Amino acid sequence: MPTNTDRILVIDDDVELCALVAEYLAGEGFAADCVHAGDTGLQRALKAEHVLVVLDVMLPGLNGFEVLRQLRTASRTPVLLLTARGEDVDRILGLELGADDYLPKPFNPRELVARIRAILRRSQTSGSLKQPVLQAGGIELDTATRTVRQAGVVVDLTSVEFNLLEVLLRSAGQVVTRDKLATAVLGRKFAPFDRSIDMHVSKVRKKLGGTDGSEDLIKTVRGSGYIFAAALENARR
Repeated sequence: MPTNTDRILVIDDDVELCALVAEYLAGEGFAADCVHAGDTGLQRALKAEHVLVVLDVMLPGLNGFEVLRQLRTASRTPVLLLTARGEDVDRILGLELGADDYLPKPFNPRELVARIRAILRRSQTSGSLKQPVLQAGGIELDTATRTVRQAGVVVDLTSVEFNLLEVLLRSAGQVVTRDKLATAVLGRKFAPFDRSIDMHVSKVRKKLGGTDGSEDLIKTVRGSGYIFAAALENARR
């Protein structure tokens, strides 16, 4: 039977779809709570009773983007955004607002579960026991507490953003390909027209600053991937 740590919140106004998703998730060891409006969905999500939120973009009351925006001001709960197939703008906006991943509708329930499991694996990973604290370029990343500090100030990152920064820090000074980032951070192979990784990198860049006029620590290597342009200091316990 699912435990309290296996509860998924589904916010979607399609009652029939929610019932089918809940039934499928139950067969995969999860318990699903379904809410059919944006405002009530946000209230439930803010209670932090669920390990992940499946959030549709098109909702009565508050739309999915507004739910996500308000949720991210108070919670790091992973969010899988459901978007209309072919709506690239929705996907990009969702990632900018802090969604961990997206899934176009209609979708295969098996893919939904695979995406959920991938997000949960990433968000629950505690990092390497040998190198729990990584430091480079004034950034300190603690894998045990999953916190990031820049010049001593905590930087608020989503689980995906944290994992992306960790991968780049562990390869500081070396190019990390988009394919490697997609596999490590999103749990899937990189697709040529998938901008998820680029959007997550953009979000991390903004959160790490550059407001003091300094150059970005994460640099783009055209046609290849990204590089954290500072040497990794000795990792410490």
